[in-house]
Amino acid sequence: MYTLKIITSTTRPGRKGPSIADWVASVAQRHPDFSVEILDLGEIHLPLMDEPAHPAMRQYEHEHTKQWSAKIDEADAFIIVTAEYNFSITAPLKNALDYVYHEWAYKPVGIVSYGGQSGGLRAAQVLKQVLTTLKMVPLVESVALTFFNKLFDDEMNFQPTDSSERAADAMFKELARWTKALQTLRA
Repeated sequence: MYTLKIITSTTRPGRKGPSIADWVASVAQRHPDFSVEILDLGEIHLPLMDEPAHPAMRQYEHEHTKQWSAKIDEADAFIIVTAEYNFSITAPLKNALDYVYHEWAYKPVGIVSYGGQSGGLRAAQVLKQVLTTLKMVPLVESVALTFFNKLFDDEMNFQPTDSSERAADAMFKELARWTKALQTLRA
C-alpha cells in the first residue's frame, strides 16, 4: 500500500478547499492502493520560509520544518487540491512547496483545481512548472471544478458532479501506476 498525502492550498477563513479534500480522500478510499492523510495548510500554519540554509541542504533548524519534512518524505504520492488566486497558485501552497526540496523528488502528483469559469486550470498550469522543478511528476489526468461554489449544498457539503467523480477515478488509477513506477527512482 502506498502513502498518499492530500494537500490543501488555502488558509483563509471560510475556505472550501478542506471540503473538496475530504471528497478527494473519499475517492481515494475506493482505490485500495493508497493509505490517505490530508495535510491542511490552514491547520499546519507553516510560517513564511524562515530557514537560514537552502532546503536542498536539509539543515533544518526549526521544528515546524522538521515536521513538514518528515510528512513529505514519508509520502509515496500526492494530490494537491488548489484554488486559483489571480491566475496562479496560493501563496501558502508555494511556501509549503519551497520549504523542502529532496523530499518531493520522484513522486507523482495529481491536481484537483477549482475556481470560476476556468476551474482553476491556470493555477494547475503554474503549479506544474513548480512541481517539475522539484523533480515531481504531475499527472495529465486531473480534476478541474468549474464554478465550484455551485457544488456545495445548503450545509456547505461538497457535491461532486458525475464527471468530477469519473475524472477523479481516472486520476487515481494513473496515480497508482506512476507511484509503482517511480519507486525504483526513489530506491
